Amino acid sequence: MIEILAESHDNVLGIKGSGKITDQDYKEVIIPKIDSILSKYGRGKFLYYLSEEFEGFELGAMWDDLKYAGSYSDKFDKIALVGGPRWVEWTTKVFGHFVKAEMKTFAEDQLDDAWQWIES
Repeated sequence: MIEILAESHDNVLGIKGSGKITDQDYKEVIIPKIDSILSKYGRGKFLYYLSEEFEGFELGAMWDDLKYAGSYSDKFDKIALVGGPRWVEWTTKVFGHFVKAEMKTFAEDQLDDAWQWIES
């Protein structure tokens, strides 16, 4: 399940993922919201918070993430990943070599720090 975080504004999007993230979450929530931000502002900042209830991604959601992020990799200034299991952090570091955005990972208890970083 995906929810847009209340701190989101202008070209800064924060989302919270919990449970199993689905292809439908990407197609109905994340992609339209990012498209709207990029259409209006041209560039964006993205904070992805994986709560302790996060259970993983469906295969379709993982494909959407890779495909979509790759096609818009030059449109993000910063991407913060907060929380999630260790494999998510490792994947983010590997994926970071293929995007132009500045990427940083944060522990779940550093959500406030992540917001400060993404806003700077």
